[in-house]
Amino acid sequence: MLTVEKIGGTSMSALAEVITNIVYYNDQPYNRVLVVSAFSGVTNLLLENKKTKAPGIYHKLANNEHYYEAVKELTAYLKALNKQYQPLGLNVPEADNFIESHVSKTLIYLESAVTMLASGYLNEGILLAVREILASIGETHSAYVLASILQTKGLKVALVDLAGFDDRRPMTITQRIEDAFKNIELKNCICIATGYTKGTEGIMREFDRGYSEVTFSKIAGVLKPQEAIIHKEYHLSTADPALVGLDNVKPVGNTNYDIADQLADVGMEAIHPKASKPLEMAGIHLRIKNTFEPAHPGTLITREYVSTLKRVEVITGTDQLLLIDIYDPLMVGNVGSDLQIMQIFAKHNTSYTFKTTSANSISIVIWENDFKQDLVDDLNEGFEKVSLEPVAMVCLLGTNMDQPGLLAKAAAALAKSDINIISSGVAMRKVNIQFVVARTDFKTAIIALNKAVG
Repeated sequence: MLTVEKIGGTSMSALAEVITNIVYYNDQPYNRVLVVSAFSGVTNLLLENKKTKAPGIYHKLANNEHYYEAVKELTAYLKALNKQYQPLGLNVPEADNFIESHVSKTLIYLESAVTMLASGYLNEGILLAVREILASIGETHSAYVLASILQTKGLKVALVDLAGFDDRRPMTITQRIEDAFKNIELKNCICIATGYTKGTEGIMREFDRGYSEVTFSKIAGVLKPQEAIIHKEYHLSTADPALVGLDNVKPVGNTNYDIADQLADVGMEAIHPKASKPLEMAGIHLRIKNTFEPAHPGTLITREYVSTLKRVEVITGTDQLLLIDIYDPLMVGNVGSDLQIMQIFAKHNTSYTFKTTSANSISIVIWENDFKQDLVDDLNEGFEKVSLEPVAMVCLLGTNMDQPGLLAKAAAALAKSDINIISSGVAMRKVNIQFVVARTDFKTAIIALNKAVG
């Protein structure tokens, strides 16, 4: 059957395992499209470090700093990767020449961008274009490396470079994908496609670092595979093994797209929500697999799945949240207080993950990274008191959790561990029970819930 598969950056860096466990697994390399991310660490050098925020080439250029040294460091890093994969069959001189040529062309674009920025007439649009150009390099390199290695092994490979670096035709992302695949006989080859796609709408502008999953999703939407697969370096598990221990979790066998959205809402993405929607609407099944356990079927995500047993499927959460409590004695009986607050949040382009109300207060939980002092200032202008508190959230997720006593059992487990519940919530569909707790209680809360209801 035709499959469209995405390989993440950490998995790509273990290229020998990718070739053995993904490409050659079950001796069926053809009729497959592999959408590859950049090798681990490359996009950090190009843009910024995702965790530490250390500046890459993009931020140095945007801040009018010398970026040539950063470009040299990138080139050296990519060549070191080429040498690392030589034992797998990569022709290193050819791969190095490819990178040198690509980086040279990039420098021409970057120099032109700097000239335009210096004019003072353009800024944001140019910087967005620079970010697009730089982001594309990582996937162009990784796709080239994997395709070259597979060709030396005798496979018929179609390298689909969607970055469009030398293609000046104005096309949307979907149009470029349709154009790239229109003449490929999928049954007779394996396609290696870049996770970055050039398009007139700019894939980075809306999705930023999540763009490779969007490319994956759009390719699946065009090709209509029997199954879409994401290969990660871990299983989608019932809880985080780093928190509760490997012996206390197991892979989630089946779930649905609704639960995938709930996971994404607290930062545990099986897939980016904007990438999952086209798959969900098209009825394409999504499978999450562990690159390093190829025989395991992984997690199958479908539209229709509902567990026949009433149970909790995943216990998860995050300790990177901020609770904003808005209090005003005039709220009671006043129509529109919530609307006024939401209008302020919309003005500052800030979404929330949790909200609860009482007669005179509304508590809203947001990602700490989304905090803006201007947002709080505007809230203070309209309401008597606004207070902030760093918090964590722990969640029970499941497609069929409508069992009497589950909420009480979970709350009792937290109380037994001396964890105070700051707030809690459960919607009528009962697919997500949320507890807001002190940030310092996050790990203890996950462990307690996993023991009690996992």
